[in-house]
Amino acid sequence: MAQPSVLVTFDSMLNPNSGYFSFGKGLGNALVSQNAGRYQLTYYLFRNTQYQFDTSVAVLPVNKLHNLYFPQRNGFDLVHFTDQRCRLKPGMVNAKKVLTIHDINKVHLNKSKPWRIRAHVNKINKYISQCDRVVTISQFVANDILKYCPAAKGKISVIHNGADKLVTPQGHEPMYRPKRPFIFTIGLLSPQKGFHYIPALLQDNELELVIAGPETLHKDIIIQEAQKHNCADRVTIAGTISEEDKAWYYQNCEAFVFPSRTEGFGLPVIEAMYFGKPVFLSKYTSLPEVGGNMAWYFDNFEPAHMQQIFAEGMRQYRKQDMSAAIMAHAETFSWENAAKKYTALYDELLKG
Repeated sequence: MAQPSVLVTFDSMLNPNSGYFSFGKGLGNALVSQNAGRYQLTYYLFRNTQYQFDTSVAVLPVNKLHNLYFPQRNGFDLVHFTDQRCRLKPGMVNAKKVLTIHDINKVHLNKSKPWRIRAHVNKINKYISQCDRVVTISQFVANDILKYCPAAKGKISVIHNGADKLVTPQGHEPMYRPKRPFIFTIGLLSPQKGFHYIPALLQDNELELVIAGPETLHKDIIIQEAQKHNCADRVTIAGTISEEDKAWYYQNCEAFVFPSRTEGFGLPVIEAMYFGKPVFLSKYTSLPEVGGNMAWYFDNFEPAHMQQIFAEGMRQYRKQDMSAAIMAHAETFSWENAAKKYTALYDELLKG
């Protein structure tokens, strides 16, 4: 019996510092590992994608003309669209189709105009209607989809992301080495990430704060908040950093703080937990689902409340020596587990 042919789209792997890139790298490698000759795997990628997968996987380059005509329209038994951007539209292929949705955060952003929200939801609903199954990366996203996209009824499965186990090379020195114990966070410097709330945690102590990630105009707001709390000289905005630097900061920080309001999953949370670090999160979106009872949560972003939660959490973490328990929690989120669940879904559809 011929191997089923499976096309997996990783056409959002453009920015190495994005969550989509981390998702594609992690799941793409794990699918290769789990495949063991089960499928003829082909990955749909831009030619200039920096990360190269195992040579056992065929590569189909992205072409903007594929939105008009896809020559391999009938060439695959199953196509997995791995994010809701869908540069290759589900309607352009004849196959069993799986769509992974990472979030519909636009519905949670106060600044989003109603007509933009409607257009966004309508587009996703159309893609869902053209696919056989839908996967969300958290139950939170699944609930959003069921609320806003009626076409998803009866199609949804939840498959949590994994996270890379980062390693700090021996003797590695980051571009900026903090002079004191420090808090770390990472992500796009956007208002919804909430990084401007973190300087409040530096009040009346000697901690530093290192913020890594692509810079935006929101950087000025973060600096203003640091000045308000008299800690501007202890806040470093490192910009885009290497994987080695990221691992060093995770390994050496006192705590990881992530007060985001718009997360479909939150990969940095698990990356930090792999190092056994205490993580402090907002109570919003998917973060409680990911952190579970091994994280501490801000109910609001008032400085006094955040300072109280942070102080109590650090005391509990140290008193109970929670590092091993936090690492064990992180181990439940692996790309291997995710790939096993995706391939089980592929098998179910292909047999059907």
